[in-house]
Amino acid sequence: MAKILAVDDSQAIRDLMTQLLSTENHEVITASDGVEAIRLARTTPVDMALVDVNMPNMNGLSLVSKLRKLETYKFIPILMVTTETDEYRKNKARSIGATGWLSKPITPERLLGAVNKLLA
Repeated sequence: MAKILAVDDSQAIRDLMTQLLSTENHEVITASDGVEAIRLARTTPVDMALVDVNMPNMNGLSLVSKLRKLETYKFIPILMVTTETDEYRKNKARSIGATGWLSKPITPERLLGAVNKLLA
């Protein structure tokens, strides 16, 4: 159905996202941090990105800002999936181009519901 970039420093979270999204026939590519994600993004257009906030090398907010500068990532949905819940970070994420915010821990229903809503 859709090609989705999932970026999280936790291998377990990346595996969970891949497993869940694959049940809906989505193709998932993963990156462990923002640097790896930018490298992938320059050569691989996707329909959506799921991005953690707290990651080594490049955090999720910096990643969203850089993704939005790429032509193929200007208008795709970018969902922040993070343990962070403070309004400052949520507002900052929105101001740099994040489409939505999903707080961890995530349930399969919440993740799939948010992804399907943003892809509709």
